[in-house]
Amino acid sequence: MKLILASTSPYRRELLGRLRLPFDVVRPEVDETPAPGETPAALALRLARAKAQAVSAAHPDAWVIGSDQVADLDGTPLGKSGHREAAIEQLLSMSARAVMFRTAVSVRRGEVAFDSVDATRVRFRPLSREEVERYVDAEQPFDCAGSFKSEGFGIALFDAIETQDPTALIGLPMIATARMLRAAGYPLP
Repeated sequence: MKLILASTSPYRRELLGRLRLPFDVVRPEVDETPAPGETPAALALRLARAKAQAVSAAHPDAWVIGSDQVADLDGTPLGKSGHREAAIEQLLSMSARAVMFRTAVSVRRGEVAFDSVDATRVRFRPLSREEVERYVDAEQPFDCAGSFKSEGFGIALFDAIETQDPTALIGLPMIATARMLRAAGYPLP
């Protein structure tokens, strides 16, 4: 069975590679603009589904994995910062606060789909502007929701992480993904 990751994210590629299944990578063409009033969890799920559907339409015989992550700061979605100043402001807004990270995954082939949304709560410690600037300059996390990489130097920004699946914070909830791939017929442990 052909498997496709509908993402060019190196983080998701590395995570999916842990399952030791052969897969291809296809960039999904999806508008990621939030809909008015859309909650962060609904946005993450809609985008994960849209990415899987977009690639599945071009590859109807393959199982396609789409995923998306949205940081949820008191109901306000925070996406990828894109550049240094936005990353600094984003991280400062999360200083000494708890932020939910909604990571959705959709596994689809044709009209058959499995979906899941993981919620990971991250408690940021109090952060000074100098610490944030030092972190942003060192890691340049402009392509990450919330502007940090928990698998790297970003772990130093936290007081605690509360989650059912530690891989969700990196960008692809592997416990749910493995469960869905087993349901699709993949021989996983």
